[in-house]
Amino acid sequence: MHPSEEIYGEKSLKLEGKRIVMGITGSIAATECFYAVRELIRHGAEVFPVMTEAASRLVTPDSLEFASGHPPVLSLTGRTEHIDLMGSADLLLIYPATANTVSKIANGIDDTAVTSMATVAFGSGVPVAFVPAMHESMYRNPAVSANVERLRSWGAAFIGPRTDGVRAKAASRDEVVENVIRILSKGPLSGRRVLVIGGRSEEAIDSMRIITNRSSGRTALSLAVKAFEMGADTELWMGGADVQIPGWIPAKRFSSVEDLVSMVPSISHDLVIVPAALADFRPDHVIEGKASSGSGLDLKLVPVEKVLPLVRGRCRRVIGFKAESGLSGEALAEKARSRLEKYGLSAIVADDVSMAGKGAAEVLFVTADSFETVSGSKDEVAEGILERAAKLL
Repeated sequence: MHPSEEIYGEKSLKLEGKRIVMGITGSIAATECFYAVRELIRHGAEVFPVMTEAASRLVTPDSLEFASGHPPVLSLTGRTEHIDLMGSADLLLIYPATANTVSKIANGIDDTAVTSMATVAFGSGVPVAFVPAMHESMYRNPAVSANVERLRSWGAAFIGPRTDGVRAKAASRDEVVENVIRILSKGPLSGRRVLVIGGRSEEAIDSMRIITNRSSGRTALSLAVKAFEMGADTELWMGGADVQIPGWIPAKRFSSVEDLVSMVPSISHDLVIVPAALADFRPDHVIEGKASSGSGLDLKLVPVEKVLPLVRGRCRRVIGFKAESGLSGEALAEKARSRLEKYGLSAIVADDVSMAGKGAAEVLFVTADSFETVSGSKDEVAEGILERAAKLL
């Protein structure tokens, strides 16, 4: 057994059966390709490396063969590797993509094994994705910028770069993998704008203390990542949370319900999903400074504005969440349906409060005339929710 087979599907089978040709060019970011190849295999892909001469001076062909299980194509021979490989490929991923290679491909120049793969891919309709890596001044060069736009107009995807004022760095390994999954999924949310609002609101008592709800933000993050993988133009608004939001998910943060209410007018999405644990009450005033801990503290709580009806006023398709305690089956569905009808929602995801913060979940997906149980890990539940949500659009 080749070492690459030992890690096949280790993380998921999201890329099962997919054949990815990875074109590696002469950027120092080529040193990351070993790990990117392995990560793609961990999600079920088969990866075929193709290298320019410059790339082979930065990373050895033997290391790429170890990583992928396939000897890299270094030059074209009488075996017509470019026709053979691209004829059965699902994606050409050029990672890293230098200014030189981007510009060559955009202008039909075909003088390396990688540019030959691109010529065949564009000519035969195989998806092409670029992961640019160069100095930022090169990326901003008008000729390079024009070449990037030309390639976009041909249907090419660009993943990254991350700019820091000096370098246009290659996208992170996770961002590359997630975008590959997105490109190859042909998901039911392709072309849709999806907003996920999650986490917990935090209502100030004084300068140090808050009133909040239990929420890790994991459900919201799982929904945002899964929506991205299913092709959506995804945005995440997150309150207090115990999870790290990856840089490739566009995100905004809020603290209090009032903060969130001020953000609602910017909603212009096809679907909004709201798993946020938002406060029903807040202190009637915020104590200046820090309240003394030496004596008791009386708080008067006043209701906060309900966010769901405001969101519904901005979007036709809204899915809310409802947590209850001690209810199951029909009773939980009926409780959720009353809120659905009250706010004019498309669906409610209902669960028991005991599920908060857990790695696995069981929820009900409730519509006006039916309900279904969705269970599994947070990611599996998120996928189940989104598959059902897509049918409502």
